[in-house]
Amino acid sequence: MSNRIRILSTSDLHGYIYPYTYIANESAPLGLARIKTMIDTLRDENTIVIDNGDTIEGSPLTFYHYLKKPEAVCPITKVMREIEYDYVNVGNHDFNYGMDALYTHLNYLNCPCITSNVILKNGESLGPQYVIHEAAGKKLAIFGLATHFIPKWEKPNNIEGMQFLDCLESAKKIVQTIKDNENVDYIICVYHGGFEQNPETGELTEDYTGENQGYHMIQEIEGIDVILAGHQHRAYCGTLKNTIYTEPESNGQYLSCVDIDTTTNSITPQILPADSKPDKNILDLVQDEEDECQSWLDTTLGTTNINLHIDDENDARLHKHQLLTFLNKVQLEETGADISASALFLRATGFNKEITMRNLVSTYPFPNTLVVKRVTGKILREYLEKDLEFWAIEDGKIHISPFYDFPNPQHHNYDMLDGIEYSASISKPIGSRLTSLTRNGVAIKDDDEFNLVINNYRASGGGNFFMLKDAPTIKEYQASMVDVLANYIIRHKVIDFEEKNNIVIGE
Repeated sequence: MSNRIRILSTSDLHGYIYPYTYIANESAPLGLARIKTMIDTLRDENTIVIDNGDTIEGSPLTFYHYLKKPEAVCPITKVMREIEYDYVNVGNHDFNYGMDALYTHLNYLNCPCITSNVILKNGESLGPQYVIHEAAGKKLAIFGLATHFIPKWEKPNNIEGMQFLDCLESAKKIVQTIKDNENVDYIICVYHGGFEQNPETGELTEDYTGENQGYHMIQEIEGIDVILAGHQHRAYCGTLKNTIYTEPESNGQYLSCVDIDTTTNSITPQILPADSKPDKNILDLVQDEEDECQSWLDTTLGTTNINLHIDDENDARLHKHQLLTFLNKVQLEETGADISASALFLRATGFNKEITMRNLVSTYPFPNTLVVKRVTGKILREYLEKDLEFWAIEDGKIHISPFYDFPNPQHHNYDMLDGIEYSASISKPIGSRLTSLTRNGVAIKDDDEFNLVINNYRASGGGNFFMLKDAPTIKEYQASMVDVLANYIIRHKVIDFEEKNNIVIGE
């Protein structure tokens, strides 16, 4: 249409191409192959197609790719080039495999990266401050931002010498520069970050740390016509203070579609479910590596005499399933630390009697590595008190705090520890719930010191565990936790250990 500009955008694809789940191989409304069909249907000469980052990490396919073929072009990168995106932004997880992998991805796409607030070690930004795009006789200024919390999570060697500028302050400067220097009709912000307050109600959905600033951007910056958000894996679509916003969940479950009527200047946002038939050419393009991945996922590594299968996630957290004992056991043996902490990730399946790679990557879906920190008894208490904020109590029943459960589940921010024994009362006020803390039955004192092994996300303060970020680092390990687990199971062949029930969470 000559009087309509259409912006189609994806975000947080996390390597999902095929229209099924990897855990059960069941058909599901997700994946870039379905999105490709939708883009082909909706696209015309006045359409702009944008990706908003967190693209190359997250699915078993991309995990397999970077494990086995780290220097080659990633399957989802090949698919994105076939789709012919106009612009891409980057997300925090796009740095997980290092800058060489990110550059391989960006260079192969054959379209500009527009991330403006990431400053490389040579002083240049990853992308331009903004780009001017003309469509339907109108000029649009488009700029991209990636959450500046990346250094809080990423391994230092993956972002060595780089700076990540505050997104809110960057957006203010960029919008003002556009207003001062360009005669544009619309300003579009592509933001790999989300909304710290519900854009519909204004209700705070998380601690305001600066990780997500979309709500503040709309409230404080005049002139942004559209914000294409992401990062939080939430589905949002609407208007706030004359700014249109969308956020399309994750894994290709939705496609954002924003239509601008250039005659009336009205802007209509939608998030469209990925329920179209998958594009066969896209599936065929990377089928060989997908077949390799599926074969790898079904490889049996060993067996277990302990029940390591998860039937009820919440019960597994509340009563510390022996799967967590096993994860901590592996981490302790790998590092020689005194204490180990692990989380049960969302939708983790645990292991069957015969343990396969599919069990592993379904249970531990992130490319985390291990870090050993030196902590005092005092820091350990602060850590556990923060950890125990995960729980709430109502009518005498313990359940997950709504803050950690909705609208974006943060179940990965509850750790279970081994190497110590502790109990807690959830009816007590936050910050004073820990009722006992011992090691081998001896009370832990504030000035006691221990080596604690955690994953690199938690070691960087991820989940607002800043007391761990500030603790001295003893050693960092480069192997991914999935590699560590796989090698352990292959080496031992049969998993058997003394079960530990060292955590008591009560009223």
